[in-house]
Amino acid sequence: MSLMHASIRHVSAALHPFEIAFFRLVFGLLPLLPWFIKLGWTPLRTKRPGMIIFRGVLNLACMLAFFTALSITPLAEVTVLVFTAPIFATVLAVFVFGEKVGMLRWGAIGFGFLGAVVVIRPGFEAITLGAGLALFAALVWGVCLIIIKSLGKTESSLTITVYMSLVMAPLSLVPALFFWQTPTMEQLLWLAAIGVFGGIGQMAMAEALRVGETQVVMPMEFARLIWISIIAYLAFGEVPGVYTWTGGAMIFAATAFIAWREQALRTKAEAG
Repeated sequence: MSLMHASIRHVSAALHPFEIAFFRLVFGLLPLLPWFIKLGWTPLRTKRPGMIIFRGVLNLACMLAFFTALSITPLAEVTVLVFTAPIFATVLAVFVFGEKVGMLRWGAIGFGFLGAVVVIRPGFEAITLGAGLALFAALVWGVCLIIIKSLGKTESSLTITVYMSLVMAPLSLVPALFFWQTPTMEQLLWLAAIGVFGGIGQMAMAEALRVGETQVVMPMEFARLIWISIIAYLAFGEVPGVYTWTGGAMIFAATAFIAWREQALRTKAEAG
């Protein structure tokens, strides 16, 4: 996923983020072809087409905002702010599903949002458009996480991933056409790499969450900040500041605790 983010930044110097999003979705189907060869049309069978389409519309809004943020904001800062998505998802679950959240998790939620404040430092620095778009993307992705969690009860991770591209690709073509610029062969290779990196990354995360415990998988997400910082320095000369690392650690700690606490309560409920 870090390679995808860096590739988006590179290509966005010449192509609009909306067009990049379209090609990411089209080429993102390539890593899924082996499953179609093995399983035929089985991945397209779904019991909840309406919910899948709704998720695709929301996910597209999230992707367009996220890709735009990547094109105008330091990579590490965008990565850190998007880490808040699970925190948004936890808050939204309280109001959407009426889930009960105890004081410990509310404390973690507040600590995580404080980490976002540390990163963007409102009042000390102007809140940039990129930071605002990254937080908007995180909020919408938080909604998508809730939907994906619900879809996971009846649909496979492969079906959810396949329909993401099938629903979003044609929808993303509409905004992309307003900024269309025919890619060169070199740019097309970068766009293909973005799609493949993104497709593999998404499938890997979906499968990791399927076979592993959330509190074990989610902390590995913090490695993305390390990788993206290395790539951003080598490719673009970007060096994350102390506030980005401090805020990122706070957000990560909050999301890791929330994941652990939810799993602990779920295990306790199943045992009792």
